[in-house]
Amino acid sequence: MQLVVGRIAKAHGIAGEVAVDVRTDDPDHRYAHGASLDTDPPEKGPLTIAAVRWHSGRLLIRFEGVADRNAAEALQGTLLVADSQTSRAGGEDDYWDHDLVGLSVVDATGADIGTISDVLHPPGPAVLVIDRGDAGEALVPFVTELVPAVDLAAGRLTIDPPDGLLDLGRA
Repeated sequence: MQLVVGRIAKAHGIAGEVAVDVRTDDPDHRYAHGASLDTDPPEKGPLTIAAVRWHSGRLLIRFEGVADRNAAEALQGTLLVADSQTSRAGGEDDYWDHDLVGLSVVDATGADIGTISDVLHPPGPAVLVIDRGDAGEALVPFVTELVPAVDLAAGRLTIDPPDGLLDLGRA
């Protein structure tokens, strides 16, 4: 699966730099000197990073082969993408949203709770949306205290909710 990690916003200066709207939580890794990024549309890339710097809170990148403003302007609007299969999601306990959606959810005793239908990203921790069938949806913060185990190979996520959490919002 291709994940968008940035978007080329506009050319910056006359030497081929572009300003990038960052859409990754690890820009130092993703935009390291020498890193190669696929693009959407594909014919604009792949692009290899020749130089990178921050300027006034904006990421500026110069790609190999992009030597002037005209070449940089031709990249405006291009999405920078990475393959989730070859990219790290982060640390050992980090997951891509699409890895979690569809997992069955059980409680600590193994009782079936439902299926993850979405992952929300409000300020703070991610929130799992659990489809409980006729019981409706439940929202569970994706924190270790409430989600002690994720087993992608088994297609299962274990939750340990406090009393009443799964019943919030139900009449």
